Amino acid sequence: MEKNNDLFMLAVNRIGFLRPYEKISLAESVKDPGDIFALKKKCVEYLMGRRFRAAWIPEEYLKSAENDIKNLTGGKISYTFYWDTDYPPQLREIYDPPFVLFYRGRMPVFDRPFFAVVGTRRPTGRARRAANTLAYELAGCGTAVVSGLARGIDAEVHLGVLERGGCTLAVLGNGIDFVYPSSNRRIGIKILLSSGALISEYPPGEPPLKYHFPERNRIISGLSKAVIIVQAPEKSGALITADFALEQGRDLYVHSAGLYGQQGRGTRLLYEEGAPVIESAEQIPGLADCKMQVSREISAKTGTAKSAAAELAESMRRELYGVRETMINNIS
Repeated sequence: MEKNNDLFMLAVNRIGFLRPYEKISLAESVKDPGDIFALKKKCVEYLMGRRFRAAWIPEEYLKSAENDIKNLTGGKISYTFYWDTDYPPQLREIYDPPFVLFYRGRMPVFDRPFFAVVGTRRPTGRARRAANTLAYELAGCGTAVVSGLARGIDAEVHLGVLERGGCTLAVLGNGIDFVYPSSNRRIGIKILLSSGALISEYPPGEPPLKYHFPERNRIISGLSKAVIIVQAPEKSGALITADFALEQGRDLYVHSAGLYGQQGRGTRLLYEEGAPVIESAEQIPGLADCKMQVSREISAKTGTAKSAAAELAESMRRELYGVRETMINNIS
């Protein structure tokens, strides 16, 4: 679907009582997205196969979309719809893919595995260090690392990647125009400065509501080849990410550092249900192959860069030699 209908598509996104997959279905059911807002409520209910308690107010959705375009443009925020070529292909595989993704920074190329590393907001010191180290190791293998920019484990994950100079994506549970919690705003800025990205399915101004975070967890796991739970208590949101990972057919691992004490009860439960335990990135199957692939790519780029540098040096040498000969001739 082309982007010449962005206003109407953003208006569809503003229909709050529709699930993301219903928004996709609604947009695909008409020839022109603008036709949606000429429909009556009964017609939309028929297309969706269910009745709505909420009112059908097309004028309100269109007005909200106009404000979104202003905010997105002013905030230098990009977006990609489900049908666009820069939309993450792995997200199209999940049951309820986001209708639209808003992002700040640089959307990475999805030609290599992504790994999600998540955990509790109140980790032990041991688990905090393990999250940072694991993320550092994953970044060293050339993979992109996904997390949720929450306090605790998530923050350590992003910092570990940034320390290694790698690529990290933070999936937010609020509008793309601000970082929550505010205490992690500096990490968000570092991610943007390091060619990473902040991603959200929520438009500008959307607050960090409680139900947003379980929803965003399906995106964290959906983007990734595998999900690693570093530490999670019994009722941690990280366990919701683990459930999504299994539902989506992603690999699931737990870290040995998060198996102990009250804060590790959820992690232990995953282990007892069959999740493999790892202590380092090297123990993740297939990661060595990914590292070799990235190394070959870097070597090829380095070789090209060296060749270009050699050509430039030779060109400068010839130029300087010509200047020298001219000076000698003039003196003679």
